[in-house]
Amino acid sequence: GSVRGLHAGTTPRFSLAHLTLLHCAPPELTEIAARAGYDFVSLRPMGMGNPGEPMYPLATDAALLRQTRAALAATGLQVLDVELARILANADVSQYLPSLECAAELGARHVLTSAWCEGREYVLEQFVKLCELARPLGLTVDFEFVTFTPYATLHQAADLVAASGCDNAGICIDTLHFDRAGHHAHELVGLPQRWFHYAQICDAPAQRPRDLDEMLHQARAERLLPGDGGLDLAGIFAALPRDLPVSVEIPMQSQANSVPAVERARRARIASEAMLATLPPGV
Repeated sequence: GSVRGLHAGTTPRFSLAHLTLLHCAPPELTEIAARAGYDFVSLRPMGMGNPGEPMYPLATDAALLRQTRAALAATGLQVLDVELARILANADVSQYLPSLECAAELGARHVLTSAWCEGREYVLEQFVKLCELARPLGLTVDFEFVTFTPYATLHQAADLVAASGCDNAGICIDTLHFDRAGHHAHELVGLPQRWFHYAQICDAPAQRPRDLDEMLHQARAERLLPGDGGLDLAGIFAALPRDLPVSVEIPMQSQANSVPAVERARRARIASEAMLATLPPGV
């Protein structure tokens, strides 16, 4: 297990994102994260509904919730965030309240959202409502701009968070989507530091995908360990607050049959830690 959190002066840094090992149910994911040296786990109790994607409805599956709570207690790990409270055209965000309450009960700190529909007014209204549902539960709502959605850029995310006026609103940078949207690290400089509660790390080939299918496959199934690709990870993280917890989101389905899950999780943490260790000390 991880002992780094026990030493005075060190802060817990890494969370194992559910997408990295999506076939593992939350209790197993928590145990793997502990064995692989993580401090946090990031859970996905609100499914995406993608074909073949397993569902882990913690809000409605009492046994799963009980087992997850037991695994967290046994390992000492904390829940960093839950996902994915998507803003959708024909569904109100109030549907996520049971999952948010469940997340708060498990000690989560953040909820991840993204917008999969057009219309700034509607998206803003739903985002504000989600922030208001999350606030009494002690959760921040962190907006992730996703390259293959209508809300695909840092500028759209910043506009939304600023316009919301919500003190628990933030932006979650996923290094893959940040790069695929054509952004550069310097664009992060000058944004309010309070907007950033955590970030998601992975690497990917420098060459951007040629089409949507390739983009989707890369994002959902085949990301690279930090240092194995061509993203400007050092630049991105140098521009973000230094004490940010980092969610390690690196699905590598091509290794699913050859490398044990705990070993994939460990390699992902070690590579992420090594990359962040190269940064100059922040302010």
